[in-house]
Amino acid sequence: MEELAITTEVTQYIKIRIQDEYFGIDIKYVDNIVRMQHITRVPMAPSYIKGVINLRGEVIPVFSLRLKMGLEEIEENKSFRIIILKYEGESVGIIVDEVREVANVASNDVEKVYHNNTDSIQNFLSGVGKTENGLISLLDIVEVLNDKAI
Repeated sequence: MEELAITTEVTQYIKIRIQDEYFGIDIKYVDNIVRMQHITRVPMAPSYIKGVINLRGEVIPVFSLRLKMGLEEIEENKSFRIIILKYEGESVGIIVDEVREVANVASNDVEKVYHNNTDSIQNFLSGVGKTENGLISLLDIVEVLNDKAI
C-alpha cells in the first residue's frame, strides 16, 4: 500500500519591526532593501506618504508603514530601512523601523486573521505565523498597498 506524502508549503518572510511588534512580508513581493536616503516630498499627498526616491533611475513612491498603520511618527534612526516592493508591475517603498531576518513559516503554522471591518492594524494582516523565534504577524501586501489609510 502506498503511503500518502503530506507536503507542507513553507513560505519565506522578511521579518520587520514596527514599534515593538514583528511583522512578516512575503519575500515574493520584496525587490530590494535599502538604507534610508533623501526622500523628495510630494505636495498635497496623504500624511503617510513621505515622497519619492530615485533608485537606479526609477522614481519610486515611499510611504511610512508606521503612519499607514495609524501609529505615531518617531525620529528616523540608523536602523530604519526602505523595503522596495513589487506588486502588479509597480514598485513602492515602505519605511520600516528595522529589518531583522528571513523567517520560514510552514502553511500549517499560520493562523488566519479575520477582518472586523473597523479601522485597525488587524485589517493589514493575513494571519499570524509561528516560527522558531516566536510569533510574527503576516502582512497582507494587497491591503497594505491599498490607497485607503486607517
